[in-house]
Amino acid sequence: MACVYYTASSLDGFVVDEDDSLDWLTSRHHDPKGPFGYEAFAESVGALVMGSATYEWILKDQPGDWMYEQPSWVLTSRPEIVADGHPVETFDGTVEELYPHVVRAAGDRDVWLMGGGRVAAQFAAAGLIDEMVMTYAPCSLGSGARVLPTRSEWRLMESAVNGEFLCARWLKA
Repeated sequence: MACVYYTASSLDGFVVDEDDSLDWLTSRHHDPKGPFGYEAFAESVGALVMGSATYEWILKDQPGDWMYEQPSWVLTSRPEIVADGHPVETFDGTVEELYPHVVRAAGDRDVWLMGGGRVAAQFAAAGLIDEMVMTYAPCSLGSGARVLPTRSEWRLMESAVNGEFLCARWLKA
């Protein structure tokens, strides 16, 4: 079991642009079965953690039934944001308090820190991220939400190209 921050970034370190858009990401070619592809990663995931901005993006841009089978948490003080029928729990506390619950729910599978960098930064600051898998898109956004807005040290373990993306797996140093 590992706690994995699996996300994409522009070359200048943003996960969404200033309009909270992922057009820069979703318009590009990649192979979901290729190196660092989503399909193999998704099979390894036993639980999800995201912030409210990520959850609200999913509600807006991918409406309908909840698309994940895994237990899912949203870090927020606003439990009313969870859509009817979504088996999603909200948590209003520190990541250190949440972590044991998420690990227990994941069993022998990984915990996915999903979406933007504020939640990942909290986990990184607490020393709870084991690895980071980053796919870098060939663009810069100039502004938006940072991929990891905290100081941290990482060690590159492997890299590959998938479609238009440079992909890298990093372990905490």
